[in-house]
Amino acid sequence: MTEQIKINWYRCKVDRAVMSELMRKSDARAFAHVIPQLLLYAATAGLSYLAFRNVHAGNWPWALPLLLLALFVHFTFSHFFGGVAGHELCHKTPFATQFWNAFFLRIYAFLAWFDPYGYRASHIRHHQVTAHADRDGEIVLPQGLDWHGIMFVVQALTFSPAGIWKLMRFWIGAARGDLSHPGFFNAQWLQRVMPESDLAGRREQRRWARIVVFGHLALAALFVVTGHWFLIVIVTFGCQPCAWFEFLVAAPQHVGLSPNASDFRLNTRTYTAGLLPAFLYWNMQYHLEHHMFPAVPFYNLPRLRRAIEHDLPPATHGLWATWKVLLPIMRRQRDEPGYIYVPKLPANEGDRAGEDLVHAEAAQ
Repeated sequence: MTEQIKINWYRCKVDRAVMSELMRKSDARAFAHVIPQLLLYAATAGLSYLAFRNVHAGNWPWALPLLLLALFVHFTFSHFFGGVAGHELCHKTPFATQFWNAFFLRIYAFLAWFDPYGYRASHIRHHQVTAHADRDGEIVLPQGLDWHGIMFVVQALTFSPAGIWKLMRFWIGAARGDLSHPGFFNAQWLQRVMPESDLAGRREQRRWARIVVFGHLALAALFVVTGHWFLIVIVTFGCQPCAWFEFLVAAPQHVGLSPNASDFRLNTRTYTAGLLPAFLYWNMQYHLEHHMFPAVPFYNLPRLRRAIEHDLPPATHGLWATWKVLLPIMRRQRDEPGYIYVPKLPANEGDRAGEDLVHAEAAQ
């Protein structure tokens, strides 16, 4: 027995020729994003290791501050590898050549301990039923933010031992085919989108988990044997600490907006950002446009915004302005748990082009 889920999504009208151009993928433009990001990773990793070697050599008065700064930058930038770079590559839209999408997805996913198989299974559902109660396990609205006072800030700026332990439990379990431990998503949701009946998906995920676990173990052993043990900090766990910046740029996506709406303009938020956040975030600040037309590559989202801006709510400009809007919404939701922020929509004559977004879910 299956349950049919059909949502008649509102989508802005776009000229067919314009949309065809916006959906065009480009290997060159994807390489122009991926290569600098990986070079930045290598540069911050190299600087961190150089600073550590100087600390070890006794040059700590100047090398220790440099080491702390280099690690902070390395961890902060690398934290975007999993749920951001991995997210876009899971959509298979950056490169025109699918080999490169798969190739770079594995690089990012390995470094970040990221599960592209479970994530893609979940994320397809997230796009089909965005913010619909009991259907979307990634976003549950109205969505507050998980604040824990000073400890939240400390962990966001450094690392969470509990988070590392949770990560290891998930991957060791996944390598055995056990999805009962929470990872990127809670265990119940992951088992729902990747049920035991999905033999092929489970097999691929288990194979990838073994590559990640044994691959990192082999690298860690190599680092220790060769006397470069500090690379375990930089490489093995380099994408885990310092979640603060990714949190700031990613949290606005859906916070405070409407559950169970059939209009992405009511449950997804766009804001504009400077060059560095946009680069690290793969243009996902254009999140409303991404949800409305997920086949458009990330580098074309600004052009898509300009094409349909007349039919969208106004966007805030920059992180500071965005959080000035978000914080009052969050405070009000804390006092009024049922409060929902409804953005002002322009008068429009869009269409309902979401009829084909149908999902058959196996009965639980």
